[in-house]
Amino acid sequence: MNPVDFATLPCGRGLTIGLATLNNEKALNALTPAMIRALDAQLAAWQTDPAIACVVLKGAGEKAFCAGGDVRAMRAALIDEPHPAPHPAAQTFFSEEYALDYRIHRFGKPLIVWGHGIVMGGGLGLLAGASHRVLTGESRIAMPEITIGLYPDVGGSWFLPRMPAR
Repeated sequence: MNPVDFATLPCGRGLTIGLATLNNEKALNALTPAMIRALDAQLAAWQTDPAIACVVLKGAGEKAFCAGGDVRAMRAALIDEPHPAPHPAAQTFFSEEYALDYRIHRFGKPLIVWGHGIVMGGGLGLLAGASHRVLTGESRIAMPEITIGLYPDVGGSWFLPRMPAR
């Protein structure tokens, strides 16, 4: 199973739409390091490909676009390999996640995120940076890290107060 499925769809005049589907449905498409790396590499390629007119990013399944970072895997890595802070696995994960978010913010082509279902934490980071953000009646957005005393990362302290309807 690929961490992210990629496809292109013809849209006329020799142009194509890049389609990226987060493929971790059992974990509500929670971001893993493999997903972040695959998506970042493909976006970098599509960004400079003149045949790509725009990109659509969505999650596999009906339940979630992206439930944030895979905190279960992160917790397991922290327990399996004790290390003084900052833990290398956490440092690598967050630096790569934030670099991906930055790429999305600076993409330069239309990037549409289909935010259907659960959109939490890192999923909101992907959504917030897109040039076009689509939510549905079933979209449920949250920054759950706030409720346990953590700061809202992925730019949350900037975009949360600017969201419509508070």
